[in-house]
Amino acid sequence: MTIAVTLAQASEMSGLGRSTLYKLFNEGKLTPRKSGKRTLILVSELESYLKNLPKGGPSHAA
Repeated sequence: MTIAVTLAQASEMSGLGRSTLYKLFNEGKLTPRKSGKRTLILVSELESYLKNLPKGGPSHAA
């Protein structure tokens, strides 16, 4: 089981871009972890953030 992922891995697994991840760090919605020069994100924290996003409604395409 993976506990933490790099920014690139977090972006790939969540569908969020790197700039969005940095924005979430700045807003305090995600906490970056540092191991040397590497920035890591806890998978559990990323999953929790995504699970708590508002649900989308039905499409209103004409």
